[in-house]
Amino acid sequence: MPPAPHSPTLVSTWSFGLRGHRLAWDDLAAGGTSLDAIEAACCAIEADEEIDSVGYGGLPDAEGVMTLDGCVMTSASNCGSVCCIRRHLHPVRIARGVMERTSHVMLVGEGADSFADELGEPTAELLSPAARAAWEQWKRDGTIPDQIGDGVRPVDQEGSGRLFSAGEGDWKHHDTIGTLALDAQGRLAGGCSTSGAPFKLPGRVGDSPIIGHGLYVDPEVAGVAATGSGELVMGCCGSFLAVEAMRRGAQPVAALLEVLERIRSTHELDAGHQVCLVALTAGGGCFSVALRPGFKASVSCSGVHEAREPDAILLES
Repeated sequence: MPPAPHSPTLVSTWSFGLRGHRLAWDDLAAGGTSLDAIEAACCAIEADEEIDSVGYGGLPDAEGVMTLDGCVMTSASNCGSVCCIRRHLHPVRIARGVMERTSHVMLVGEGADSFADELGEPTAELLSPAARAAWEQWKRDGTIPDQIGDGVRPVDQEGSGRLFSAGEGDWKHHDTIGTLALDAQGRLAGGCSTSGAPFKLPGRVGDSPIIGHGLYVDPEVAGVAATGSGELVMGCCGSFLAVEAMRRGAQPVAALLEVLERIRSTHELDAGHQVCLVALTAGGGCFSVALRPGFKASVSCSGVHEAREPDAILLES
């Protein structure tokens, strides 16, 4: 007897993830693969100029140069990653090429861009006019135009692609799109894409493109994607830690909170720190947690697309 079909599901970090879900949903719901859905959803976010932490809408490094990072994964033996892409808009699609066409997992810098050329990926201008203007203003006076509020952490402005503000001249901008998908055949996949910390030191890479840090998928257990202060996630291999806890029997929310507790116990946190995690289990369960308030997860299932508050928040301020 064939296995019962699964309910196609998409889960992403931040409410703007729904923009990608809506473009990927029809094919996924019609029987398409989770990996194709991941690529479609992430590419849509990467091309959206309004989203200020991913792709064309993201902000450059301290020298005004845009670099993009991304990864994809379906299992420990099937994953790919690229870092410091400078000439191509879609790191997740290039990472898929690394996964499917090479024996490697990660390509970096000019080598990654050259590989994208071999794949036939078109080159693109990565620095949007708005991002250039923001960088120029930051160089002048340490501020950014059109700040959202006066906080120092990202706050989900549902319906907007913008998350961030500057406070006390200290730019607290970070984050990513992490998307997880389950298709009707029960196959899990995940992808993660980011423009990294804005005005970062040239060459800086955070957790997003590193397998086991910003993304991890065990097809028998769950996929987890992380977003927030990348260096905190890197300190505990956050996504792997959560999936491994579930593999050993932890309930999903408890497993995600274990990551946040580990971060709290091993780092000195400041007001600008935020870490959020989303999980999609092999059985189709969707879960999310956040270190602090201000996060929403995107969930699409049974044709319903919604932004959800996290299942748990570790710190209330």
